[in-house]
Amino acid sequence: MITRLLKLSFLCAVFFLILPLLSGCDDQQKEKETRVEPAAPRIVIGLLPEQDLFSQKKRYQPLVDYVSRKAGVTIELKILSRYGNIIDNFISEKLDGAFFGSFTGALAIKKMGVVPIARPEWPDGTSTYYGMIFVRKDSGIKNVADMKGKRFAWVDKATTAGWLFPLHFFKTQGIPDPHTSYLKECYFTGTHEDAILDVLNGRADIGAAKDTVFYRLAETDKRVVDELEILAESPRVPANSLAFAAHIPSSLRNTVKKILLGMSDDPEGRALLLEFGARRFIETTEGDYDPVFEYVEHVGIDLNSYDYINN
Repeated sequence: MITRLLKLSFLCAVFFLILPLLSGCDDQQKEKETRVEPAAPRIVIGLLPEQDLFSQKKRYQPLVDYVSRKAGVTIELKILSRYGNIIDNFISEKLDGAFFGSFTGALAIKKMGVVPIARPEWPDGTSTYYGMIFVRKDSGIKNVADMKGKRFAWVDKATTAGWLFPLHFFKTQGIPDPHTSYLKECYFTGTHEDAILDVLNGRADIGAAKDTVFYRLAETDKRVVDELEILAESPRVPANSLAFAAHIPSSLRNTVKKILLGMSDDPEGRALLLEFGARRFIETTEGDYDPVFEYVEHVGIDLNSYDYINN
């Protein structure tokens, strides 16, 4: 009997000794079960309206989803209704970055201090684009003299190809204000694609747009190359580049840049690049915009005070 009592006492002592340990394990399990993982950082990227909004979203969304997953962030695309919105939206919509065109990139660098990181390189090895001035082949327009009294389809006052280049073209021909004194009518289409289509379909006599959109549209509409004639071309400027606002940490900028630059070494990345229409992404710096800054200065535009609102 005494032996049994001693054994019972020993077991009770052991139980009370390990009870706090069991309770601690239970608390740790409960804490683990109730712990909420922190949400992934969220950044909003603006997208310019080169094409119709549906086409832009369809083209860029897979790319953004890839970068989001690899970087461990949530990237939301905000497709802007027009080029001129981009500076306003950075402020009012609190955008964190955007795929800037060459003019909007130069504008954002000067006005907001954005940091460019990368841009696509196309299958032909180029990472730039140029502006075009074009007419219908049956229009009878062959030079600037033939343009007098005609209708001109610009794109937007915040584009290089669709505004800055044709403005420079007319100025070098001794016509500083073609939209007020030389042309019968000029209007803004809002997209490069619409400027091309308006000339193609006879709404405008002359148009200006970027070559990448011109030839991309020609892939699905053969009339673009069969019925349109290019009268002038601009110097090359950087293709649409991703740039981040100054408040985005350099660590995150560098992570996204590394992912983009490494896409061509990843089978999934290469498949997405093919779908996007690029061979790879290459690094972009502020110095790549020097041709735009020089162009702007020659035309006489002060980017710090430039009014990019269309009228």
